[in-house]
Amino acid sequence: MASNIGIALLLTTFAGLSTVIGSFLGILLPKPSGRFMSVTLGFSAGVMILVSFVELLQKGMESIGFAPAHVAFFAGMLAMFLVDALIPHEYMGEHAEGGGKERSLLKTGLFVALGVGIHNFPEGMATFAGTLQDIHLGTAIAVAIAIHNIPEGIAVSAPIYAATGERRRAFLWSFLSGVAEPLGAALAALVLFPFLSEAILGVMLSAVAGIMTFISLDELVPVSRSFGEEHASIVGVILGMAVMAGSLWLLRR
Repeated sequence: MASNIGIALLLTTFAGLSTVIGSFLGILLPKPSGRFMSVTLGFSAGVMILVSFVELLQKGMESIGFAPAHVAFFAGMLAMFLVDALIPHEYMGEHAEGGGKERSLLKTGLFVALGVGIHNFPEGMATFAGTLQDIHLGTAIAVAIAIHNIPEGIAVSAPIYAATGERRRAFLWSFLSGVAEPLGAALAALVLFPFLSEAILGVMLSAVAGIMTFISLDELVPVSRSFGEEHASIVGVILGMAVMAGSLWLLRR
């Protein structure tokens, strides 16, 4: 378990800083198509939902039992609900077309950066906990998070660049929002590792399953559908689940 800590921190850094990819897209390329965004976000949701129920919650139940694992699962969902209620989190697809005044755009970009950063914090803990249990599981979680961090990077950089015309400033805010992910993992390592046991890890995995399920159902799927591309969202969800199921099957052979 201890030998996986370095890998866990590397994976969370990779997942968090994938916002940088979105940042470059937001300031260098035309706006991605609605169909691409819809399928991509749906795919990420499908991966996260399947891994939450098939792997994380299952391993939690094996470690601490059915009832405690589900208590931790719903506690994770409740925690994310409170974060979401206190710090609303908006994506590019949720804004009406046509833009607005520069000040409004700048405020939107900075607000999204704050929201993304706060939401990335527990995602870093999710990748950390998954990697401690199994490197392949942690890698799968990191890839799923990285996929949906790309449009988050776009959501941060595009309005700030549109408002200021400064690529460096837009990139910086996107980068800072992504850094929250490895910081969440580092905090988990510093605070939890001295007390880490199979039981605590079981609680963490179950809570992470709740967090990832909430993110998928409350954010990724609704935003995926908001692009107005009929059936593209559910196609992405199904593809994500299928790819995740196939990869888990190959790992267990």
